[in-house]
Amino acid sequence: MPHNADPRAQQSAMHALYSDNHRWLYTWIRKRLDNHFDAADLTQDTFLRIHARQNVDTITQPRAYLMTVAKGIVSHFYRRKSLEDTYLEYIALFPDPVTSSLEQQQIILQTLEQIDALLNELPHHVKTVFLMSQIEGKKYQTIANELGMSLISVKRHMKQAYVQCLTLMEEDFFE
Repeated sequence: MPHNADPRAQQSAMHALYSDNHRWLYTWIRKRLDNHFDAADLTQDTFLRIHARQNVDTITQPRAYLMTVAKGIVSHFYRRKSLEDTYLEYIALFPDPVTSSLEQQQIILQTLEQIDALLNELPHHVKTVFLMSQIEGKKYQTIANELGMSLISVKRHMKQAYVQCLTLMEEDFFE
């Protein structure tokens, strides 16, 4: 919210946006999710995000704007759920003493979510090269042969991915 905005006017506009559109947005999100608890949470998240980032009284088409914000939140919800499901399937393969505490699992899931977000910022071909190297364990020359690119291109893509990873690590370190 801009520092020069009248707080009372912003509060009033936010109240009107919420009261006029909450039920509609909840219904819209509920149609896209498996349960009403998640729909209620994501509806609230949508309004909180708008409240934190937007000068509410400048929104000219509230439902279109709410839908746009909610689509991003729902997409993020499904991406995170997919990561969580995959992780839980993976740890279920290990005997009980190997599995981690709920707190450790949450830390791992947050880390996986950060890695996923980082990889989604990379160009598709860079992401593909990085995953083939780091997840599949393929050698650079094998990657180059499979993707029909030069070895130097694979090295350049890996360097770009590593720089992105180091940038993320640096940002976390200095927070």
